[in-house]
Amino acid sequence: MLKEVNATRFITPLREGGSLPGLVEADDFGTYVLKFTGAGQGRKTLVAEVVCGELARRLGLRVPRLVTIGLDPVLGLGEPDEQVQELLRSSGGTNLGMDFLSGALGFDPLAFPVDPEEAGRIVWFDALVGNVDRSWRNPNLLRWRGGLWLIDHGATMIWHHNWPGAEASAARPYDASDHALAPFAPDLAAAAARLAPLVAEDLLAEVTAEIPDVWLAGEPGFDTPDELRRAYARPLLARAAVIHERITGIEGAK
Repeated sequence: MLKEVNATRFITPLREGGSLPGLVEADDFGTYVLKFTGAGQGRKTLVAEVVCGELARRLGLRVPRLVTIGLDPVLGLGEPDEQVQELLRSSGGTNLGMDFLSGALGFDPLAFPVDPEEAGRIVWFDALVGNVDRSWRNPNLLRWRGGLWLIDHGATMIWHHNWPGAEASAARPYDASDHALAPFAPDLAAAAARLAPLVAEDLLAEVTAEIPDVWLAGEPGFDTPDELRRAYARPLLARAAVIHERITGIEGAK
């Protein structure tokens, strides 16, 4: 399971994206970017962050460490922004945190060239999870300590918003024409050969086991959190074997 910490101080809101995350200190003396259960996108965004973040890590991609953060709404009493106050009040309990990469730089394709092998692995992974939020307009990539780090996976696995249509939705091709790494001739064949065999039932069971039960409880059509965990794994398992053949929009990709 993800490490559990408790927020001890709300530092500041981070006014980036639609979810309005915040920066917090926790009782393990760490500093984390906190994503709220009470944000407009709801707990499914946090589930997507966990599944994609933990899967990416096991596939050898760089992702900030994830933790669950216990939040006491009283931390928001001194926050002057009413929107942030409401988020804090509505997000008591278990939230998601990720390590704050202090000093990280936003990805600039002109300043930070990416080799085709790494570009291929990232594009292949984004195709696997259906990530529509790594475009050249909003890369959701950071440069930190000489490496490229992946962040913000809430806009992935669109099929989990409509489980009856999940199988058909998960089978769709992936248009990578706007992907931030499309200009770097991603080696998709090498990525598929390296990564697809790793996306097996036992790995996906390990990844989905990281999702807190409280974020899975009460999903219509599922009797238990474990049943829902298996539903998350199935489209990814099926998609891994064929997705490299369904990536479109990249000229010069190998």
